[in-house]
Order: sequence, then structure tokens, then C-alpha cells
Amino acid sequence: MNIAESHDTRLSLHEQAVRQFHEAADIMDLNPDFRVILEHPKNEVIVNFPVRMDSGEYRSFRGYRIQHNNLLGPYKGGMRFSPHVDLDEVKALATWMTWKSALCDIPFGGGKGGIAFDPRDHSRTELERIVRRFTHALGANIGPDHDIPAPDLGSNAQSMVWMMDTFANSTASANRQSVKGVVTGKPIESGGSLGREKATGQGVLFAFQHWCDETNTDLAGLRVAIQGFGNVGSNVGRIFEVYGATVVAVADHTGAVINNDGLSAFDLADHVVDTGGVAGFAGATEASNDDFWAADVDVLVPAALENQITMDNVDSIQAKLIIEAANGPTTPAAELRFLENGGEVLPDILVNAGGVVVSYFEWLQNKSSQPWALDVVDNKLRETLLAASDRTVLAKGNYGCTRRQAAYVVALDKLERVYDQRGIFP
Repeated sequence: MNIAESHDTRLSLHEQAVRQFHEAADIMDLNPDFRVILEHPKNEVIVNFPVRMDSGEYRSFRGYRIQHNNLLGPYKGGMRFSPHVDLDEVKALATWMTWKSALCDIPFGGGKGGIAFDPRDHSRTELERIVRRFTHALGANIGPDHDIPAPDLGSNAQSMVWMMDTFANSTASANRQSVKGVVTGKPIESGGSLGREKATGQGVLFAFQHWCDETNTDLAGLRVAIQGFGNVGSNVGRIFEVYGATVVAVADHTGAVINNDGLSAFDLADHVVDTGGVAGFAGATEASNDDFWAADVDVLVPAALENQITMDNVDSIQAKLIIEAANGPTTPAAELRFLENGGEVLPDILVNAGGVVVSYFEWLQNKSSQPWALDVVDNKLRETLLAASDRTVLAKGNYGCTRRQAAYVVALDKLERVYDQRGIFP
């Protein structure tokens, strides 16, 4: 079977996610009754809400909250603020969240949401009104034991505080102090967790270290390219640099920069904060996107959006390892070609699960009203991701499948066993 036959590049993002699910379900012979349940989200919430702009006029916004599965625990997933947010995208992202939680053995399900708008086009006061109106429109569709949002593309810790405060002030006064866990990714002062901001990047490191130990590879000295240099990409770059890797090339929405002798991820992160992107960074030479994909590196870390590695650029990639810090950055056809070319992919539902794992830790801290020290958070995250990596490697060996398929098998096996135990009510 050739690539065109096995993976239609015209599939939507959600169709790609469902295709990956069925591939793993076939490998493990998943109960067909549970396939019916897991193929589609349980709930699709769409809200349209008006917001007063600074000019005094009103504008209507559309928001989404997709609740894929809550068998293992409350729905969990980020809120994305981007003009590209649509129903198909958030359905795919919510589906992947279910697999992440199950793979990492944490008591959460999968959810995702967002608003279709560009936050960069709005003042702080407009952003606050948009987020608060969205939260109010969602109403009881979210809650600390029902559905727990978190930051994602375009949103941040401040967005989460506005959501939390709006939800709390819509709750009976006697219960307002007990609902801080309605969102995670909050600032420390408002109930957030130490280590949450860097959690996804930190988790990428732990998953990468596991692969290095598995393959007898020395992380120090490896040459790395990173696509996307926001919260995740910048933390990956700085953490990898601390552990001895050399960041050679970085690209984002403003362009690409390359320094074959290595660039400072710390200086570049400061530059991005000051200017909004990597373009113009004095510590490297500006390059084309084609040059970025073809950079002479050992490791490529896509840390931006989905469908970035495609059949149009996969054959240019010199790296032998793709570490998916973003959700769905590699199309199925491109992944198959990359594997055929001798490369390997560390899949997103394992690699970038650090965010949801530390969100779980934040949720626990909110429930107990007891903060954890940073070393406790980091050590527990490391234990969780190394255990998930162990389970993935074991399944890969048992089933003779790809690493992505193995990660899915681990997640689906957990869900299947719980469905077997609990059944379907009534």
C-alpha cells in the first residue's frame, strides 16, 4: 500500500485524529462497542455572545467547548484564541487530550475549546470582556469537577484568572473559594502551580531523555531546530541548551533564523518578548522557511501548530528525530514518509503531555489548598512521563508498531479496561 492509498492528505484535522485512533484500535483489536463511543465527542458546545468594544459598539463572537470523553475524570483541555479556531480543529484537539490523559494515567478526560478571534487585535480591556463573556456563556458547561480549561495558543495565565473569577462570581457565595480548580495554568498568586508555565517544555525534555537512554544517545552536543518559539518552543530551547544540546535553527510566524555554530535560546527568548518574533535576532542569520526545514540538525522540534510537516517539506528534513511538542504537527502521509526515510517520531500525545500532567498537579493543590515546591512538581512530572514512555516502548515491542500507534494502544487499553468494568448506564 502506498502513501496516497493509506493516508489521504485531504483529510481534515479531526478526520486525521480519527484515522490514527482506528489504526491503533485495529492493532489491539479494540472492542467495537467502545470504538463507537470513542470515535466522536460526547458533547459539542457552541456559544455566540456579544461583547462591547472600547468604541462602544457591540461585536458578536463564536466560542467552542468540545467534551470528548470523561470516563477517567473531568474533561480537561486548553482554550485556544485564534482566528483559525473552528469546530473541526477543537474536536481533534479534544480527542488527543483524552489519549494524553489515559496514556499518562491521570484521572482526566479530554476536552478543548476556544474563540475564533485574534487576541492581538484587541486591547486588554476588550480581551477581559471577551473572556468573561465567553465564560459566562459557557455557564455550567465548565466546572472544577466537570470540565477544566487551561491556556493554549493565544490565551495565557491572565485569561485563566478572568475565567476563574467570572465562574466564581457566578457561583453561590459560600462556594466561591472552592472553585479555583475550574481552570489551571493560573498565576501563582491566584492559585497556580510552580512549574506550570514551563511544564510542556519540561515534559518534552523528560520524554527526550527517555528516548536517549533507550537508544544510547548522548543528548549533549545534539543539534536542534525548533519551529515555534512561544511558551513551549522557548522553554524547550532554553531547557535543551541547559542540558548541552545546541539550538541551531528557529522559525516562527515572523520568519526563520539560523546559526550553524549555535544560537543562544535565552537571548532569542528575550528578543521574542521584546519584538514579538524571531525575525531580526542579532545572534543568527535570517533564513527562508525552506532553509529552516533543511537545516543540518539531528533533532527537529515542531512546537507551533498542526500540519506543519507535510509531503511538501518532509523530504528536505535532515533531522533523524522529530519530537512533537505541538499537537498534530506531522501529517499522517509525511510521518509515513519520514519513517520510511529512516527517521523516528516521538508522538505528541506523549511528548507534550507535560502541560496536562502539571495541570493535574495544580488541580490537586487547589483541592487541598496546599502548594507544592517546584522540585516536587518537576520530580512527579518526570516520574509520570518516564512511566508513560516505558508503557509506550513496551507496547511498541509487543505489537511491532510505530511509537505513535503504541502510545495510542496504551491509552485505548486503559479506557477499554475501565469501560469493561463500569459498563454503560443505563
